Amino acid sequence: MKQKKTASILKKFLFFNFATFSILGLLTIFYLKAIQPNLVKKRTVNHKIIISNTVDHLKRLDVDYSSEGIRTFLLSTRFLFQSLDRVQFYDSGGELIGDTNILDLDQNVFSRSDIIIEETIDGKTSSSEKLLNIQEEKNVNLIKKIILEKYSDEPLTLSEKVKNDFFVRTLSKISLENENEGYILVSEQANDILNAVKERKDFITRTVFAVALVILIFSLFLNKYILKPIGLLVKYSDSVKKKSSESINIKKAFVRDDEIGKLTMSIDEMTKELQHRTNRAETFSNDLAHEIRNPLASLKSASELLDKTTEKNESEKLLKIINHDVERIERLITDYSQMLKDEASLSREKMSKINLIDIVNNVVEDFKQDLNNQSKKIDIKIIEKINTKNGFYILGIENRLEQVIANLLDNSISFSQDNQKIEIGIEETSKNLVMTIKDEGPGFSETSPQKIFKRFYSNRPKSFGKHSGLGLNIVKNIVELHKGTIAASNRLNTRGAQVEVLLPKFS
Repeated sequence: MKQKKTASILKKFLFFNFATFSILGLLTIFYLKAIQPNLVKKRTVNHKIIISNTVDHLKRLDVDYSSEGIRTFLLSTRFLFQSLDRVQFYDSGGELIGDTNILDLDQNVFSRSDIIIEETIDGKTSSSEKLLNIQEEKNVNLIKKIILEKYSDEPLTLSEKVKNDFFVRTLSKISLENENEGYILVSEQANDILNAVKERKDFITRTVFAVALVILIFSLFLNKYILKPIGLLVKYSDSVKKKSSESINIKKAFVRDDEIGKLTMSIDEMTKELQHRTNRAETFSNDLAHEIRNPLASLKSASELLDKTTEKNESEKLLKIINHDVERIERLITDYSQMLKDEASLSREKMSKINLIDIVNNVVEDFKQDLNNQSKKIDIKIIEKINTKNGFYILGIENRLEQVIANLLDNSISFSQDNQKIEIGIEETSKNLVMTIKDEGPGFSETSPQKIFKRFYSNRPKSFGKHSGLGLNIVKNIVELHKGTIAASNRLNTRGAQVEVLLPKFS
């Protein structure tokens, strides 16, 4: 079954933002559409209050609902309509019987439209009053039509834009003594409503563009500094998993000091460590199989000859060979198993501040006791080249360093004879502690003594059944784990070998 291709984080991020923007856009559209009706509704509430007060005054003053009565009423109660542009009264048939615009009232109370005089090219003048009268007649007829055909018992709100002006009108029925006498129309210029709507639209538009710009910048940053490096790591890990021959360079991300750079470096180090362990396991398995094959062949030959021989001396020699080969195979398997356990535990153990001279003293005391029990006359001396009150401190794993010193001492003792000396020197440099183990044995016969740190090194003491050839290789791995180095050489101007271990000082 073909695996479904998943979208990248950037695509998901952009899709999420697009979906969010779409939802917010719809809500914004609904909000903008609701702004104007809500503002008109608030203005209508004020109109209804004025209408209610007007009706109360008509009742209280017992006004005759006719053209003359309404005219007298408007002249006596002009203060009621100071905040309005225009108030009109209609009878029950929709005919206009009163209008604040046609009354000869104080200009401070009601404002009348000025007559616009226009002059043509030929010098003739034309008045716009006729045009205004035509428009006014249309408005009166429209209100009459609404009264006769559309009006119900509830007040009716009318809003329209005339040229650049916006008007809100409220039409309501006038009932006096429970009888419908006519209608009142309150008109008000409400350009502030349009301005308020425009301001909100402009603010929302600016906000949308600003948020979109921020998201765009963040998306570019996210893609360049986060998603691309992560994609490179995914590609790198995938190529490692598939053992691809394609070379992917992730070192360019190492220069970053942020979390991505540290993650990249960590993944690269872990990958190299895993590859190193895998290669070591493969080569070690091959080496172990080769190393076991020799004693098995010897064991097989000796067992076949033992079955055929009848001489006692010959049988004893063959039994010694068989015993030697069995010990050899047993040591190989035991050390191999221990080595695998050590490598697994090394990755889990934590390093701490330890005094190297204390570890050396403890290991040497144990070896001296063993040599004394075996009646071997090999002298082990510790020479401190620098006296320091602070101690020789390093960052390491105590039991692993004990293993290093023990293996090196054991190797030196294997090549030493009675009445010979082994010296352990400890000194410090500006950055390292140097531990040197010297013996008086035969030294190294090879031109390159570093070979002794390879697995199953062939130049071994006679008692090979006690040595698998893995000890010095284990020592080298532990030293490198502590960020140190190890080197072997023959001693100058004297007989014997020396091994030098450099470990970083604890600062």
